[in-house]
Amino acid sequence: MTLINYFSNLAIPFTILIIVIYGLLEKNKVFDIFLDGAKEGIEIVVKIFPTLIGLFVAIGALRYSGILDFFIKIISPIINFLGIPKEIMPLAILRPISRKCINCNWK
Repeated sequence: MTLINYFSNLAIPFTILIIVIYGLLEKNKVFDIFLDGAKEGIEIVVKIFPTLIGLFVAIGALRYSGILDFFIKIISPIINFLGIPKEIMPLAILRPISRKCINCNWK
């Protein structure tokens, strides 16, 4: 087990080192490429932030209003018949809603 921990602790630094060495061998400006990627990442975060806030608010409203629990009580005979634990039903119900955000066209 200690061997696995040793390799897992070295995985990210080793990957970064390989990327830097490859960039230097190809004579690329590694830091400039990193900054461009970071800038693009921040732009993506700014674009999806309103959608994420909307999803969190909607999911929170469904949970705390009791609608989600009410819906689970209604479908509980079907859930029990299928052998699905009712504890995972909020996740199963809300998953399609949060999945829409992943499929959005951000650009």
